[in-house]
Amino acid sequence: MSNGGSAIRGSRVGAGPMGEADRGYQAARVERNYYCSGGHSTKRAFAANVEEAEIPEQLDCPNCGLPAGQDKDNPPVIAKHEPYKTHLAYVKERRTDDEAKELLEEAVSAVRERRVRLAEAAGTSE
Repeated sequence: MSNGGSAIRGSRVGAGPMGEADRGYQAARVERNYYCSGGHSTKRAFAANVEEAEIPEQLDCPNCGLPAGQDKDNPPVIAKHEPYKTHLAYVKERRTDDEAKELLEEAVSAVRERRVRLAEAAGTSE
């Protein structure tokens, strides 16, 4: 008895011979290897018509985030790892103590004026 099997058993709908003619032609490429100080290697492909100067010397390693360069023996290293800074630390870098006091006084006086106006408006509406 025939089991009704198909000659293309194990194939999926739309499957067929795959080749350059079916999916288009691949553009010419240039491949570069990048190495990070963490020991990772990454291969990137660039279009062959891109000028050498446009290919980046460094990029971020997709594994660890460290900078990666094209020289395997001398991968780039981070000169100094800066710790996380708070918003206040950035503000203190931009302002001197005198400027900070002046800005604080302006802000406090603006709040006081607004409170006085609100109090007067609340007193007159009753």
